Amino acid sequence: MLLSSPFHHHATPQVMVRTRASKTKLAELPANAESTPPGDDSRSEPDTAMHERRDITRPASTFNGRLQQFHYPDSETTSPGETASPQASSSRLKRARTTPGLTTSPDRAAAQSPAKKRRASSKYAPPSQYAHLKPLTDILEPDLICVFVGFNPGVRTATAGHAYAHPSNLFWKLLHSSGLTDRLCRPEEDVDLPRLYSMGNTNLVSRPSKNEAELSKAEQAAGTPILEAKIREYKPEAVCIVGKGIWESIWRWRYGRNPSKAEFKYGWQDDQENIGKDHVWQGARVYVATATSGLAASTSPAEKEAIWRPFGQWVKQRREERSTASSSS
Repeated sequence: MLLSSPFHHHATPQVMVRTRASKTKLAELPANAESTPPGDDSRSEPDTAMHERRDITRPASTFNGRLQQFHYPDSETTSPGETASPQASSSRLKRARTTPGLTTSPDRAAAQSPAKKRRASSKYAPPSQYAHLKPLTDILEPDLICVFVGFNPGVRTATAGHAYAHPSNLFWKLLHSSGLTDRLCRPEEDVDLPRLYSMGNTNLVSRPSKNEAELSKAEQAAGTPILEAKIREYKPEAVCIVGKGIWESIWRWRYGRNPSKAEFKYGWQDDQENIGKDHVWQGARVYVATATSGLAASTSPAEKEAIWRPFGQWVKQRREERSTASSSS
């Protein structure tokens, strides 16, 4: 098709224009158009050929050439004379490599970043599972300064027949570091606690298990009135609850729910929470301490000692006062 430009008097001879459908169309110039710009008549034939080749690679000055400036290919390409930026290519490659799920299979990801091993959570275990283990004998005498209340005997403790016998349990170490005992005692000496230190021991639930998760809620609830009856019978001055979970179980039995964050606290509890009280006796004061099991990692060893120490100082003071009163009588 012949196109004549209303805008220019000079044009490039026969420009090849590639359309979107990749067909070649010949743009012919008017017959009277000059093949060279004015003032350049001395150009040789080779120069003219080179000039024509250069003109083919850039938009022509004709109307058709101007239309070519607005021609876009079907796919994104790099314009002539323009090279891709190495930084851009590198960033695109980096994004492709770091995009999750593109090149890394789940198995390979697991091998590269091994997950921490998780301890399998315990579920309820019926009493028959540990029927071969005997319940731990309570260490109780009348008028003790304090009685420790654990959740229930562990397997190692029931096998040994002595309280807090597992090597990882911090009970005996905390008794010593808090001043409850003047030396580090062994689990086998639990039977001597009343005579040596005016202290005793019992549990909320009597049957052994691996941990409290293997006990039913009904068992835990039923343990509270039994504990109340024991304390009412032996009448110690105070009860030390060895673990937050034990106090929560007692609270559920009393109030039908767990204590709120505002209601729970370590240390001495209000007098209305005394255990074993009746119309004659005001009951034993309650001190809530941390659990001592090696599995109880919610508090650090330093935090455990800080919580246990006030109770140890109180018991130590009460022993001294009793000793002084006994000597003077």
